[in-house]
Amino acid sequence: MSRPDLVRRLPRLLGAVVAATALLLAAACGTDSGASGGDDKHVKIGVADAAEPYWQTYKQKASEAGIEVELVNFSDYNQPNPALTQKQLDLNEFQHLQYLAEYNVKAKQDLTPIGATALYPLPLYSTKHASTAEIPAGGKVAIPNDPTNQARALLVLQAAKLITLKDGGNSLSTPADVQPGAKIKVVPVDASQTAANLGSVDAAIVNNNYATAAKLGEDKIIYKDNVNADEFKPYINIFVARAEDKDNPTYKKLAELYHDPAVVAAVKKDLGAGGTFKTNSTADLQKTLNGIEDDIKAAN
Repeated sequence: MSRPDLVRRLPRLLGAVVAATALLLAAACGTDSGASGGDDKHVKIGVADAAEPYWQTYKQKASEAGIEVELVNFSDYNQPNPALTQKQLDLNEFQHLQYLAEYNVKAKQDLTPIGATALYPLPLYSTKHASTAEIPAGGKVAIPNDPTNQARALLVLQAAKLITLKDGGNSLSTPADVQPGAKIKVVPVDASQTAANLGSVDAAIVNNNYATAAKLGEDKIIYKDNVNADEFKPYINIFVARAEDKDNPTYKKLAELYHDPAVVAAVKKDLGAGGTFKTNSTADLQKTLNGIEDDIKAAN
């Protein structure tokens, strides 16, 4: 399973975030976590895919820059943000802006993006039609039903001109926001069942890991979202630091190193060439994050 798909599945576990934070608070209880705090060149980075070979290329480039990187792997995706908050880590790199915003609001934290990595498309697949134009009026399209994937899938369908969302839609949109007169009927299902439902629907939004497992090739993709469009900014993957460390030069250098040509080539080899590497400024990332957080607070 590739890292982009882990990121897409993260929001399904958000309900345990606050509980995980409380547990870590109790465990920390005023002790020193051992993270560097930026005082030296040994940096702990929390990740969800430390076994991927591209990280060795990344660590080598960091070493050449005089920085020793220690990767701390997490299989429970609710833990890297609380671990960073409690100074058990110096940075983490496993999530997109939408997920970070959900965490910050729910846990009342202010973790901060210090660099963009990449944004991966969320394709629309069909085994019955060669284009979106071929989908008949009233046709059924399956989408993942977890909050973040669901909202993004709806934005994809809107970009494909298959639906219109209330007020233009955003990263919190739900099927209830689909406006009357939509060409298709949206069918929310568990993300793991989107590919399996292709036989009974006209098309489906399918995360890459499930598409790979179902042997859905590029020839079955009938639409991809434009990863450069503003509405998809919430899904940019990021390096994250504590707010007080956002200007730490060592940390900023590590975020930049993700875009070293050798690292980019290694990431593409391991995770596929479908992702678009993003170089949004930290100010732009923070502005996008703030906007998402405001939307979440307004919705609650």
